[in-house]
Amino acid sequence: MTLDVSRRSLLALGAGLGASLASHGVLAKAPKLGTQSPYFHRFKLGDAEVTVVSDGPLPLGDPSGTFVGVPKDEVKKMLTDNFLAPDNVVLEQNSPIVNMGDRLVLFDTGMGSSKLFGGTTGRQQKSMMEAGIKPADIDAVVCSHAHIDHIGGIVDADGKLLFPNAQIYISQTDFDFWTDEKNLDGPLKDFIVHARKNLMPVRDRLVFFKDGQEFLPGIQAIAAPGHTMGHHMFMVTSAGKSFAFLGDLTHHQVLLLERPLMEFSYDTDPKMAAKTRVRMLDMLAANKVAVMSYHFPWPGYGHVVKAGDGFRYLPEPMQMTL
Repeated sequence: MTLDVSRRSLLALGAGLGASLASHGVLAKAPKLGTQSPYFHRFKLGDAEVTVVSDGPLPLGDPSGTFVGVPKDEVKKMLTDNFLAPDNVVLEQNSPIVNMGDRLVLFDTGMGSSKLFGGTTGRQQKSMMEAGIKPADIDAVVCSHAHIDHIGGIVDADGKLLFPNAQIYISQTDFDFWTDEKNLDGPLKDFIVHARKNLMPVRDRLVFFKDGQEFLPGIQAIAAPGHTMGHHMFMVTSAGKSFAFLGDLTHHQVLLLERPLMEFSYDTDPKMAAKTRVRMLDMLAANKVAVMSYHFPWPGYGHVVKAGDGFRYLPEPMQMTL
């Protein structure tokens, strides 16, 4: 016997069952809670413990004008085919905090007090509190680049240092460009203002890393220019296990992986960024290196694999036991 169950018949069955339960007074009337789980996640990396904390969702809005070089209809289809809203691209902001045993290292600091992208950002300090990590215990803050959503949480709204005991690591190329007052008169004004607000107060504790340098034990800088000219990703290693923190190598788990040569309007040099993206993703996929992406869906940890002319992102299952 073949059972033919249509969507309509399933809906009718559900409605009938609901009415039957209601008539017998067995439906629960508990209040809706309106709260979500804490915004942190932990996993092991060799001998290290990694805690991912979020600065909150970052909405970019309509992809038109932001993701360019591919017809708008194709971009929208790529989103809908993956059950994503075609009219509002929302990025995450995932910052790993790596406890190496002798030091606590935070990668990128979120938007801070800026509301340039709306009110859902700026929760990194709250996420750290939920994770039981004190900002004063952070020994090193490593910045992939000097964009507003990566260095925005070094100081608070009043200019007070949020990580009072940390050295700040960044490329000198990005520091020099994004704190240059000569750029205040152009379209980058908001980014320059925010970079100066956060980086100038810590000028005396900045450390500049170079491409290929292991500037902290177990943390190696890898130049990945294009998004900004000083943009870097980082290889994090403990007891033979590694992952690559991608920073902004790729902002979207579908659009910029399936079509990695698509251009992104926030890139300083979109064509260079696309070439860098392909080169780095090829390397990561070929070597099966785990990745942590700042902007991928929470918590942003998994692998990239080749798929035709592009790539696919395979998220790592969240391990709920340590």
